[in-house]
Amino acid sequence: MSLRPASASDLLIDGKLTPGTGGVFDIVNPATEEVIGQAADATADDMDAAIAAARHAFDTTSWSRDAGFRAHCLRQLRDALLRHTDELRELTVAEVGCPVFLTHGPQLEGPINDLGYFADLAEKYTWTHDLGEAKPMGIKNTREVRKEAVGVVGAITPWNFPHQINFAKIGPALAAGCTVVLKPAPDTPWCAALVGKVIAEETDFPPGVVNIVTSSDHALGAQLSTDPRVDIVSFTGSTATGKKVMASAAESLKKVFLELGGKSAFIVLDDADLASAVSMAAFAVVTHAGQGCAITTRLVVPREKLSEATALARDSMSGFAAADPADPGTICGPVISARQRERVESYIELAQTEGGTIEVGGDRPADKDRGFFVSPTLISGLDNSSRTAQEEIFGPVLVILPHDGDDDAIRIANDSPYGLSGAVWGTDRARINRVVDGVRTGTMSINGGIWYSADVPFGGYKQSGIGREMGVAGFEEYLETKAIAEPA
Repeated sequence: MSLRPASASDLLIDGKLTPGTGGVFDIVNPATEEVIGQAADATADDMDAAIAAARHAFDTTSWSRDAGFRAHCLRQLRDALLRHTDELRELTVAEVGCPVFLTHGPQLEGPINDLGYFADLAEKYTWTHDLGEAKPMGIKNTREVRKEAVGVVGAITPWNFPHQINFAKIGPALAAGCTVVLKPAPDTPWCAALVGKVIAEETDFPPGVVNIVTSSDHALGAQLSTDPRVDIVSFTGSTATGKKVMASAAESLKKVFLELGGKSAFIVLDDADLASAVSMAAFAVVTHAGQGCAITTRLVVPREKLSEATALARDSMSGFAAADPADPGTICGPVISARQRERVESYIELAQTEGGTIEVGGDRPADKDRGFFVSPTLISGLDNSSRTAQEEIFGPVLVILPHDGDDDAIRIANDSPYGLSGAVWGTDRARINRVVDGVRTGTMSINGGIWYSADVPFGGYKQSGIGREMGVAGFEEYLETKAIAEPA
């Protein structure tokens, strides 16, 4: 089977591949600005049908009660997708604009293999916990706690790491026994639609268990927040949109999982290897053109080493040219769209208005007359209170800031509405641990440590979200708790 999608048969609703009632919409390659195909354009009627199918599958089939079958289907999906890896890699680079080297990790192969972790979890998880006997009101009882699937999941995903985020939602949700309606971003519909094609043609998933609804309408996902047939909304995206999702979900008091924005700090202590730390910070912020919510976009260095660190960062970032994502040597590809490039450029202009200095970059690459490219950009001379240092940019832009000791570095890191990720570099373990304990954030990297893995819970403090994705904690987001008692 070829995965090259048909122009109009990309929705998966109730087990069938079906055209969108809104026709089709164009998919644009961010590196070339060329239209590379079309995706099915769903309407509110299509979304209604998908929700109805998911509700029916949850309420009338044994899906939620058969963990072994769920594990079987997830492994089938993993194996089928692995058979199509080469096709998926080519299409992912073309649609997302991500550097091809990332498809060997979190942009493709990693998330596919993670489905196996969730299949194993479905089989190994302790679904019932015995609380033993007790005598409430003098009556002897046996008690137990059972874990059960929440129900219908409305999953709304962004464009930056579509495979990773799509599978981080549908993997644990399906393993938990839920049914799913997935609404991917309009910028990257194929990454989801192709999964729907594989599910329909190469797996045993029952009709309605997985439904995939692509649309050019960003607002179509709002139906998932307001429809009472949906039991939980799992959303990844901007904090502003996450607040709207939460407000809409409140009407029916449905559960929400929110993985939102970040403005994470990369703290360099005064005993760190400055060159290694700065080089890693530069690499992180240019990878996939800085389009990652957990990327450390504030480099916080000792004030007495600010000039040296700035020079090192300038040299490092100068070595990462924005280039063709299909080239295996490319680290920084294009941003996703003209709109996103304009957003990034507006922040670069704002930084100068706020008194910042563009140390390197700040423009479009001279050798790129097509594609949504932004040169890796280093900004100095700003205070942490500036908008450029406070707001999420989602581009290859690094702000360098001075600190006056460990306590001040912690203060700067925490002086943000976000708390998604962070990093610290140093040699004194006690000082490092004090920084890790002091920074209010969901993940931390020490001296280049990589926390990303299927079994590691990911999520944030403060306005970076609610709940955790991945790991046992992410799996349990899709479970309810039922307490049961019986006279002994």
